[in-house]
This record gives sequence, structure tokens and C-alpha cells, in this order.
Amino acid sequence: MQLFYNKDLTQHDTELRFTKEESKHIVKVLRKSIGDILHITNGDGWLFTAEIILADLKNCIAKITSHTLQPKKNYKLHLAVAPTKMNDRYEWFLEKATEIGIDSITPIFCDNSERKVIKAERYEKILQSAMKQSLTCYLPKLNKAISVKDFMTQKFDGQTFIAHCEQTNKKSLKQSLKPNQDITLLIGPEGDFSLKEINLALQHNFTPVTLGDTRLRTETAAIVACHSVVFTNES
Repeated sequence: MQLFYNKDLTQHDTELRFTKEESKHIVKVLRKSIGDILHITNGDGWLFTAEIILADLKNCIAKITSHTLQPKKNYKLHLAVAPTKMNDRYEWFLEKATEIGIDSITPIFCDNSERKVIKAERYEKILQSAMKQSLTCYLPKLNKAISVKDFMTQKFDGQTFIAHCEQTNKKSLKQSLKPNQDITLLIGPEGDFSLKEINLALQHNFTPVTLGDTRLRTETAAIVACHSVVFTNES
């Protein structure tokens, strides 16, 4: 099955007109024709089935034949991850975290951050592509980039963690996770969180955790954490 994405599609719609670029891809690349079936999601959990009624290179039109709301998980995973110095590493994290299963992502700027600019529009496209590739119908939310200090002052449901490399009293994330609870986890930059940031996190009731015995890159740590949460919640 190939999944298409249209954020404006609702369960009340009866027809979908594809963009010129999508129409060309459907008709010329995928060689779809009238009567063929397509699957589309709006990223909000809805899976639509549609039948092509006009196979035009510039204006492909499909009739919606059914729609189903896909079940949600019993928890939400929110990772706040500092942008990496090499942007392609952060993009890799976005792609893989979406494939594994994540609900929201917040880029955070820290004292030791080397990158202070993100490409939000490109990040959104990567999330959309990974959602379609993994055949999921929930698009992760990319939040506006924010300083880690401002991020910590927000109110969060469920468990909150900060993963860092300082030699302090820390628990294992794997042993600390509780199933069926929302999770918010902070991952720092290449230079790790500063002691000031770690202490501030503790003041805001973030639990300090370790992700293993080895020192991990930012993007690797984020993926390890993502998988740990998903694995913990598997039935």
C-alpha cells in the first residue's frame, strides 16, 4: 500500500483533487488510471480510500469511497531534542523517530548548542514523508523551537525526564518508564546540558536518567529513548 498525505482532507469530503505535482506522480510514475484505488491520510488519524475518476497528469481527481479513524496509542511521547551541529543528523532523527512512533518534537536551544537555527519547513516535509513511508496516519507535531529554560517552565502530563552525561545520581530510563503514561524527555546537544540546566530541570521535577553505559550522540540518544518508550508500551 502507498499512502498519500493531504492535511485539509476531512471525513466529510467526498472528492479529492491532487496537486499538479501529485497528479503527475500518480499518473506518470505510479501509472495509475481510472478505477484504481488510492489511500490517503490527513495526519490526524483518518485513513481514506479513494477511487480515481480522472487520471490527468495535471489534475488527478479521486472519489472518496470510505474513511476510518485509526486507533490512538494509550500514551503520548514528546521528545525535546537540541538541534545537532550537522543538520542531516537531526533530520535522520526526525525520520526514524516518526517511523518508530513519536507524537511531538520540540527543538530546544541550550547553553552548549552549536546550532541556533532550524529549517522548520524542511523538517515538516521529512515528518510527512516518514509518516507515509511507515504507513501511519498520525503526523508528529513539530513545535516551535524554544530555549530549554523556557521549555522547562511549561506544564506536562505524565512522566518527565532529562537524559544527561554528568556523573550524578541517575536512574535507568528503561527501569523508570511506566506504561500507558505520557512521556516528556529532554535530550541535550553534543556538549550535553550545562550543570545549570540540569539543576533547573531538577527544580522542575524532571527525573535524571541514563540511556546506557556508552556515550551516545544526540540523535542516537533520541532514537534509543524513543524505542525504549515504544517497547515499554507494547502489549
